[in-house]
Amino acid sequence: MREVKSVAQRVAPGSWGAHRSIGAAVRGAKPGGVITVQAGTYTESLVLEKDIVLVAKGTVRLVAPRGPAVTVHAGRAELRGFTLVSPAPRDAAVLLRGGEPVLRDCEITGGRVEVAAAAAPLLSGCSVRQAEGMAVRLTGTSRTTLEALTVGGCSGDGVVVEDEAALELTDALVDGVAGRGIVLAAGAHAALTRCEIRGSGAAAVLVDGHASAALRECRLYEASGQGVWVRGTAGRSPGPQGRRPWDVGPSGEDRIPVAASSSADAAGRSADRTQGVRLRDCEIFRTGRSGVLAEDASAIVLDRCHVHHTTGAAVLVTGEAVAELVSVRAVDCVDTALVVSATGNATARDSTFARTGANGLYATGEAEVSLTGCTVRETAYTAVHLGGSARVNARDCAIGGTPEYGARVTERAELLAERCEVTDVELTGLCVEGGDAALRDCRIEGERDGVRLITTHRPLLADCVVTSIGETGVRVGRDTGARLENVTITGATTGLLLEEDSAVLVEGGAVRESRGSGVVVYAGARPTVHGLTVESAAKNALYVGDGGEGRYEECHFTKSRFPAVYAGARSRIVLRRCAVDGTETDLLRDEEAEVYAQDCHVEDVADPVLPTLPPPPAKQGSTPVPGVRRAVGTSGTAGAGEQDPEAGEAVAAKLDDLRAELDRLVGLEGVKRDVVTLTKLMQMVKVRQDAGLAPPPLSRHLVFAGNPGTGKTTVARLYGGLLAALGLLSRGHLVEADRGDLVGEYVGHTAPKTTAVFRRALGGVLFIDEAYSLVPQGQFTDFGSEAVSTLVKLMEDHRDEVVVIVAGYPNEMNRLLESNAGLASRFTRTLYFDDYSSPELVRIVEHQAKSHQYTFAPQTTAALHDYFENLPRGEQFGNGRSARQVFQRMTERHAQRVAELGLSAVDLASADEELLTTLLPADLPPEEVL
Repeated sequence: MREVKSVAQRVAPGSWGAHRSIGAAVRGAKPGGVITVQAGTYTESLVLEKDIVLVAKGTVRLVAPRGPAVTVHAGRAELRGFTLVSPAPRDAAVLLRGGEPVLRDCEITGGRVEVAAAAAPLLSGCSVRQAEGMAVRLTGTSRTTLEALTVGGCSGDGVVVEDEAALELTDALVDGVAGRGIVLAAGAHAALTRCEIRGSGAAAVLVDGHASAALRECRLYEASGQGVWVRGTAGRSPGPQGRRPWDVGPSGEDRIPVAASSSADAAGRSADRTQGVRLRDCEIFRTGRSGVLAEDASAIVLDRCHVHHTTGAAVLVTGEAVAELVSVRAVDCVDTALVVSATGNATARDSTFARTGANGLYATGEAEVSLTGCTVRETAYTAVHLGGSARVNARDCAIGGTPEYGARVTERAELLAERCEVTDVELTGLCVEGGDAALRDCRIEGERDGVRLITTHRPLLADCVVTSIGETGVRVGRDTGARLENVTITGATTGLLLEEDSAVLVEGGAVRESRGSGVVVYAGARPTVHGLTVESAAKNALYVGDGGEGRYEECHFTKSRFPAVYAGARSRIVLRRCAVDGTETDLLRDEEAEVYAQDCHVEDVADPVLPTLPPPPAKQGSTPVPGVRRAVGTSGTAGAGEQDPEAGEAVAAKLDDLRAELDRLVGLEGVKRDVVTLTKLMQMVKVRQDAGLAPPPLSRHLVFAGNPGTGKTTVARLYGGLLAALGLLSRGHLVEADRGDLVGEYVGHTAPKTTAVFRRALGGVLFIDEAYSLVPQGQFTDFGSEAVSTLVKLMEDHRDEVVVIVAGYPNEMNRLLESNAGLASRFTRTLYFDDYSSPELVRIVEHQAKSHQYTFAPQTTAALHDYFENLPRGEQFGNGRSARQVFQRMTERHAQRVAELGLSAVDLASADEELLTTLLPADLPPEEVL
């Protein structure tokens, strides 16, 4: 048999041998047939279900009398050059419900294009105009490819992708839609390449739900709202615990994993289902609000993008959103370039944040920000501002060009910086006001102050260079502690200024060419300075004002124009192994000053005084040593290195108060004996140190083993206070932490989190409750082991500055110590907290009652004892916590009992006090309540 070839069909009303309607030609065509349609207007609706090609010759308008102009259910139908018109702008002009239809160079007007079910269409060179609600809608599991699409004049959204639909959009123009330009919702995905979205009424691109998107070489501009808005859980990957939505591959390039296509036939033109929201080589500008907004629990990557001239923030990350910025330029915005708030997390690398109307970076809430190789400059406000409990880690960054502060850390925020430069700052290069900071190998400049520290934390500057042309190089505020390691300070009127009652440790470094005094110490300041060089000061190298103190060891004071050291009235200072040269006078002191010198070297000084001074006393009963806290024996007699009697009496009173508070604790007799013994041992350590003797080997770190509610936190607080009173801790405060505070969520997150918590505890006690949770049993890849290793190193680096106490169930604590040899070697003493007995629990409730002005009827105490005797003591039993809960329940039941008496408010006001305060056995709660 001969093969039957498909015959081309013609549609031309009024012509001989041609179909009068397109529908008739379609019905008569065989699969694979070609239909040519002559110019004209055809009022009909096409339904296509087979492979067929329709070609418009001239201008062909297909006007639907009702419903869609074209509906495709199956097959590979193709339309070329048609104008498809819908009579209802809010309905579909083209409905593609199945098959793999193709529309080329078609104009759809007065209605939308809708792709549903599992259709996989291709639209090339088409336009959609004058639709209402939305111009293109993709739903179901459809996979659509749009090439050179134009959307314009629409009163709603441009392109909407919903459900699990996928879109590949290339070389498109979405222009002047009243709603959002591109909307991705639910589990949809879109890949946009070389697209232009201009003049949208709201966001140019909205990614919502758990949708994903990849934009490459796109331009989004003149939106009334955001340029890109990512919300919900969009961009989040359901990957392994602790992983980001993207993983760094070997090449460091595209790190978003790509899943395989579900349809091999459609793979050539369908979008890859990228898990994430990624913009690469995109430009976002002239937006009415933020350029990029990531909120809720979404995730986004900006790679080589340019965000500029935005009315709101260039990039805003909030909620629980995660953002990564690589080689991004966020510039010329009316507001801040990068804002991270709530619990948002932003990582920026090789990016620029500049020319802003507010800050360069603003981080607040519990935000976490990491900057590497970034530039933050030319800002109207502070370049980098941290507030709330935000935490910023900056490496190799350039910050400055601001009329305010280079970096400002406030409230409880933390700044960690390494190899950063802060320059061209009109006020202070680094200002820490209430927060904390640790800077290493940084260069900091400020026209007023280089660095200013006013905080209850203890900031660290290590291997930094600080320059100021104004008042001070480094200014440590009142009641502020700080640590300076190998810091070089140049310029400024005063190189290093220590205000009232500050406590600073200086190791190495130099203060050079100050226009006033090199180091200035105010009243009550207690610096310990070792190995500092002060060179070419226009006034004194070291100026200790009235009431100032301090130890200065192995320091070099050279070429000062005024006396190298000045000691004001009532000042008390110790100079050990210091060198003075190149000045007329080595020491000028007030007659009420106390200055001690030991092994000091003076050269090229006209009239040296230091060699004639007595050395600091080191024996019991001798003259007080300045700058050293008194060590007090149990009998109250002074040990070596005591201060004046008034200070010693204050310390003794503080010790007595703390020991009395310890004694008042219910039960815990063994623990209380151990704590008293430890404090006596620590006291002897202090005495030997002040006498110049080597301290005995003794670890201050402790293990508290016991069940919940046995007073471990309270004892830890008292232990810190006792060591502070003895002068072995500078503050003695308690910082509580658990696994969530120390262990991060992804690679590289844990060590900085652990370090930040540890730094807050410097000078006091770090108390880690349920510490065994750092090493979950049977989990070898958990980040908790990294937290343990970080703790071990920090404990070694700061062995004399902090006490670490780990607490938890006795059996579990053994497993923790066995997990790391370094950890076990630092925790050699365990204090066991026994469960409370029934009489002890009764005493706790009685103490609670007394504190809240309640009393017990005589029979209530016996009933309460029996209650605790019968109370089950399983895993839910909370010891002291359970006792406090019992008291709370008793007060609630007492209030209910009194209320049920039916007394009026007037009667209650005049009622007998016994009625209002006496707890009866009936007020005890049922045992099952606890």
